[in-house]
Amino acid sequence: MSGEEAPTLQPEQEKQPDEEPPPAASEAPQQSGSSSPAAAEEQPLSIRALVLTGYGGYDKVKLQVKTQKQQLAAGEVLVRVKACGLNFAELMGKQGLYELLPPPPVTLGMEGSGVIEAVGEDVKDRKVGDRVIMLIRSGMYQEVVVVAAGNTFPMPEQMSFEEGAALPVNYLTAYLMLFESANLKPGKSVLVHMAAGGVGVAVTQLCQTVPDVTVFGTASASKHEIISQGGVTHPIDYRTKDYVEEVRKISPKGVDIVLDPLGGSDTQKGFSLLKPLGMLIVFGAANCVTGQKKNLLAMAKTWYNQLSLSVLKLMQTNKGVCGFHLGYIPDEQLIVRTMGKLLELYSQGKIKPRIDSCYHFEEATDAMKRMHERQNIGKVILLPEAKKEEEVPKSNPEPVENVEKTEAAVNEKKEETTEEVKAEE
Repeated sequence: MSGEEAPTLQPEQEKQPDEEPPPAASEAPQQSGSSSPAAAEEQPLSIRALVLTGYGGYDKVKLQVKTQKQQLAAGEVLVRVKACGLNFAELMGKQGLYELLPPPPVTLGMEGSGVIEAVGEDVKDRKVGDRVIMLIRSGMYQEVVVVAAGNTFPMPEQMSFEEGAALPVNYLTAYLMLFESANLKPGKSVLVHMAAGGVGVAVTQLCQTVPDVTVFGTASASKHEIISQGGVTHPIDYRTKDYVEEVRKISPKGVDIVLDPLGGSDTQKGFSLLKPLGMLIVFGAANCVTGQKKNLLAMAKTWYNQLSLSVLKLMQTNKGVCGFHLGYIPDEQLIVRTMGKLLELYSQGKIKPRIDSCYHFEEATDAMKRMHERQNIGKVILLPEAKKEEEVPKSNPEPVENVEKTEAAVNEKKEETTEEVKAEE
């Protein structure tokens, strides 16, 4: 991990038209070459965007000004982006480790929220002025985006743009793992790693919608009080203790569900902790990402220690193992239905994205460093709006969290986390 100062990004002009990133996905293109009789004006727009110019460190993510026509094809909408969610996938994509991201140069970003400014033909259920959440494969980190109307979801009236941007990836991942893959039921126990991250917070909140579910969560000690108040039954400091031993002390037979975003030896440990008829779900390989750039040694170590099983072993232990990757789910209707359930849970007050911090596009390096160094508790948000000179980066900027805490506690958490990071380096 790097301890260097994170520079503030300055917008740079796009040099050539062909530097513009490729479409995010066939179902949600960033541009369309076809002419459109839609309401959108076809005047070229100059928009700011965070573009991955090559694989490597933070310097490969550049704030560029792109000039492009915003033409709408049938079924598309033009959205003014208000907030974007930062995910671990972007950190992996920066290093060339996220296979679904198109090759550089490409605009990053999978999720965001904003206001519809124009609609194309055949769009019946969206209109100009609608506040929407968006989910696409890439291309969200820009001021204005064109997406398929089917990739947008109406925001509840009381939801902030920051919350809207924090919801899709983390909560879809958590919900589908818990209720589609693991079939969570009352009385079960769940172990989730990185419990203070976006997915960890979502898992914890969703577990609370089911009676009598016990949640074990790994996180650094400075985050334990907050994640405990947020619903983690047994927080475990993975830096100073063996989480396998700690789980066994409390539950000698193990747990029913293990959610593993780490990979490598941690997957083996997770399998060992399963009760009979338990389920291990692998949904990431965070152990591969150790520095700013791709670390071949870390990758080799992770994959060398990866869990290897035979069908006979699964039969003999009565355990199950499955993988989860949101980007590879082809069932669009499943995504739509699940988003509907999540928005209903939000409206009922049963879930609420926890916003860790907000950074303007100029501060993208700071935002990525915060997530990379595991300093965040909840979601890190990127704001397309240009930063005003007097503004400073906003951590815990507004009361959109489930847990109240004093400013002193926040400062103490930051100091402790920084100390841990330095010691780890």
